[in-house]
Amino acid sequence: MSPLSTVTAGDLQHFEDQGYVVVRNLLDPDRHFSPVVKEYEELLDGLVDQWSVDGHLQDKRIGLPFPERLLQTVVEARQPYDLAMDISLPQASITDATPMHHGPAVFDLLRTPELLDAVEAFVGPEIYSNPVQHTRIKLPEAALPEEAWTGLTARIDWHQDLGVITDDADTCLLLTVWIPFTSADAENGCLAVVPGSHRRELVTHCTSSHALTRGQVSIPEPLVEPNQVPLPMNPGDVLFLHSLLQHAGLPNKSDRLRWSFDLRYQPIGEPTGREWFPGFIVRSTADPDSVLDDAHAWSELWQDTRTRLAAGGDVSFNRWTDESPYCA
Repeated sequence: MSPLSTVTAGDLQHFEDQGYVVVRNLLDPDRHFSPVVKEYEELLDGLVDQWSVDGHLQDKRIGLPFPERLLQTVVEARQPYDLAMDISLPQASITDATPMHHGPAVFDLLRTPELLDAVEAFVGPEIYSNPVQHTRIKLPEAALPEEAWTGLTARIDWHQDLGVITDDADTCLLLTVWIPFTSADAENGCLAVVPGSHRRELVTHCTSSHALTRGQVSIPEPLVEPNQVPLPMNPGDVLFLHSLLQHAGLPNKSDRLRWSFDLRYQPIGEPTGREWFPGFIVRSTADPDSVLDDAHAWSELWQDTRTRLAAGGDVSFNRWTDESPYCA
């Protein structure tokens, strides 16, 4: 096996010029992804058992690999799976029973030394894990039941990451890190970007009423810039995105599942844009004792947050009111 890649001066220059860079073979899928896959296999076991008990599923597809089993059981059961597999909480309607997943393998993924070494090249050695983080497991759109269609399972409209957080983080050095667990290409829904769009301003975002993207906050079509470039990637590649770069998750028109994690990191002490959600210090040269290295403690942070938000009502993460003429 060849040595893992590191971030080069050329990578940093590409990021500065274009607003993104793909670093090939930064992670080792066997070593870094296998524990996460096992954790999600166990998570799917629980969902499948419940769907069977509830009468939604006749065949549990025991023995199939995770991607095929998830696809086949969701198609038969017609049940949502996004929140149970996500590593965040939704923005509304949170209850004490809202599903979420914060297992030790995912916690270790967020803290992968090779990943943090790369992040450090962009944001410096004092690194905070921003709580805007998601697991997106996109099934083929032709097969995805309407009951399971969300922004975590299907296409994502054009947007800028600053457009989906609160404005207190506008000056924050927020770095998006996108990690494919399966091959991602234009057919099964890889990311697409507008190179250089990070050099311009934050544009209006509107709440979509389209059946396929209902509720998503995204850039209206007249404001989406041309020169849209898809970014095919393989497991082990990592994409780094500027928070102002226009980008989208293409529709999955294949018969294959596409699985990815999008994580975010920033310098310690800056606003996160989601102050209601818990981040944590993931690396610090100045104060090593401040680093959170306990997966259970991380999980408890999210459980406490869910309890607090369930008791206190919804909060608003989005700055847009849909009053722009572009949103009409």
